[in-house]
Amino acid sequence: MDGLSPVIWLLIGGFVLLALFLRWETLRIHRGEGALLNPDLLRNVQMRSGVLSFLFMFLVQAGTFFVVPLFLSVTLGLSAIDTGVRLLPMSLSLLLFAAGVPKLWPDANPRRVVNAGFLLLFAGLVLLVSLLDVGAGPEIITGPLLLIGSGLGAMASQLGSVTVSAVPDEQSGEVGGVQNTGTQLGASIGTALAGAILISTLTASFFSGIQNNPAVPDNLAVNAQTQLATSVPFVSDKDLQKALDDANVAPETAKAVVDENAEARIAGLRSALALLALVSLLALLFTRGIPTVQPGAEAKPGPAAPIESPAAA
Repeated sequence: MDGLSPVIWLLIGGFVLLALFLRWETLRIHRGEGALLNPDLLRNVQMRSGVLSFLFMFLVQAGTFFVVPLFLSVTLGLSAIDTGVRLLPMSLSLLLFAAGVPKLWPDANPRRVVNAGFLLLFAGLVLLVSLLDVGAGPEIITGPLLLIGSGLGAMASQLGSVTVSAVPDEQSGEVGGVQNTGTQLGASIGTALAGAILISTLTASFFSGIQNNPAVPDNLAVNAQTQLATSVPFVSDKDLQKALDDANVAPETAKAVVDENAEARIAGLRSALALLALVSLLALLFTRGIPTVQPGAEAKPGPAAPIESPAAA
């Protein structure tokens, strides 16, 4: 908790500065002076829903791109090239759906597509959590990443036009700035949130494991908890084994510590992905302001009622 305290205070300070900035911009507009942002834009329900959807979308995307490569490169020991190749299904499905949805369904309901995108993210992350285990190979991520990439692509095909069409053309620059701020903020929060949950779960699981493992002497467990009081580093079995060998730890004890670290690593990865899955569901609460018809499209009239002839009357 001590390690999280500075982060909490920084977040509080950031929100205070943001509130002061919006207040300052409002005062400048009331005085007839130029402003970077008109705070009244944030009262636009459609634009606000679009920007928040972008924020959640990039939050989940960045968190996933942080967690999955750790599993591939650290847990499985894949090279940077192999890790990139294993991530291709997510990128390819994202591009396919981003380009394919507007082409195949030009009149698609934007809100329905965005909601479906978040549900695909949720399904992919839950599937990945269920498949992650000690001894699992890199092939387990292919199916989940296809689902996640499809969801991201579906949302990307709609959200840009939703936010831009929410205001007159002369305000499109301001909307673009708010949208970019939302995406960058979402990516930052997603990476930080996934990393914090991963490390905290890893630390708690590792300490609990070595304390309850009879192959690990009590003095070694206490010493490890003293030296790693704040957090346990996310390291591979190979690097940990080397560190234990350099410290002249007995082979049986070293193997027990490496095994507990492997279990704790998976627990941390699964916790981070599970949290991202919950965030995907939470995002559904903020999509209600997204329109149900394509921007600029008029509602299609219903079928005309038949005209009765005088004779029939």
